[in-house]
Amino acid sequence: MKERRQGLIVWLHSLKHAKALRKFGNVHYVSKRLKYAVVYCNMDEVEKVMAKIRSYSFVKKVAPSYKPFLKIEFESKLDKAKEYDYKTEI
Repeated sequence: MKERRQGLIVWLHSLKHAKALRKFGNVHYVSKRLKYAVVYCNMDEVEKVMAKIRSYSFVKKVAPSYKPFLKIEFESKLDKAKEYDYKTEI
């Protein structure tokens, strides 16, 4: 069974400690200009991992990604337009 993953955005004071984040999950991306890293870990361990990462001195803040909780099924704009056209019959 596939494990559910969630991203954590970790804002850093210095990028030289970005390698230390590997032990908490997969480091997906590190931004050199904005000094942040995206780390993916299991959803059931998110709170524990966030607390542990926050305890490091080189971390400014940690924020969870809300992507797993967003609705990603969208309705078509054209279907809605057709639906309204049929309702306006005289």
